[in-house]
Amino acid sequence: MLAYALVILPFIGFYFGHYYTFLPFFVLFTLIPLIDVWLLDPSNPESTQEHLLLKDKYFKLITWMYVPIQYCFMILATYLVVRFPLTATEFIGFSLSIGLLTGGIGITLAHELMHKNSTMDQLLSKALLVSVCYGHFFIEHVRGHHVHVATPKDPATSRLGESLYRFLPRTIIGSFRSALNIERKRLNRLGYRWYHVHNQFWWIMGLPVVLAIALFYYGGWRALLFFILQSLTAIFLLEIINYIEHYGLERKKLANGSYEKVSAQHSWNASHWLSNMLLFHLQRHSDHHVYGARPYQVLRHIDSSPQLPSGYLGMIITALFPPLWRRVMDKRVLANRNRSANNV
Repeated sequence: MLAYALVILPFIGFYFGHYYTFLPFFVLFTLIPLIDVWLLDPSNPESTQEHLLLKDKYFKLITWMYVPIQYCFMILATYLVVRFPLTATEFIGFSLSIGLLTGGIGITLAHELMHKNSTMDQLLSKALLVSVCYGHFFIEHVRGHHVHVATPKDPATSRLGESLYRFLPRTIIGSFRSALNIERKRLNRLGYRWYHVHNQFWWIMGLPVVLAIALFYYGGWRALLFFILQSLTAIFLLEIINYIEHYGLERKKLANGSYEKVSAQHSWNASHWLSNMLLFHLQRHSDHHVYGARPYQVLRHIDSSPQLPSGYLGMIITALFPPLWRRVMDKRVLANRNRSANNV
């Protein structure tokens, strides 16, 4: 529920105007990383406590409640940028700040929901992804990334020595192609042609276009530009987190040409309390890749998995500067590879 407090930050910034429209950037990428340094939380729930957490409907409810909240604050934000005169700085700051919410909270919850089997969970996941024009993530993440993670086949796994700026075009283009290929194979298996109504790319491509047209009809170019800017911010945030989560980690190729089973060694873990509360334990990523359907409230810290020196928000700032990133991370990747080799 702590993540919900972030929703008000862009609107506080809007009220004060000028550079205050960038307020969420200061809070998320300065204050929270500093607090993370002092608030580590490697604890895991005991079995009896885990059972109670799994039964508690509260944790499911707050993932569902966020979806209408996101659409409501996006409507409010569109109204504000259309009806109030803003400087270029204010417009950009406010639009990017909304994108931090739709990416940082919205896509995080879309990710949580897409791993569940219920129709409602998957529908809400799609609704969140439509709002940031990234619906193909729904297809590629579970049936592509989780299958091929930490192998050369995965466009969402960053390689040792690869900068963020080389990774971004590779993963964005590669993930879209992967989703197209996965959907094509699914349609062929079911006996459908590409133009059939069951092709998920109709909603992946069509619904964001419908949303964009509706916003343009309401508020003209200003509303449309706001929608595009917040979407691009959300997409960039998702992909920079993808860059962080598996940087330099590799699964061994076996004699038969397949790869070893995914383990906790193939994702970076971060058990920093505050950023985990804000990101619904997404940073306990090692456990997530071993048990993809495990609900966020019971994801576990795994001591033996590779550990990030900071939470995701601190690592995002580091990744923006490739020499700094390599200085911090490359030695950790090599140390992890040495440990893995010694354990064989």
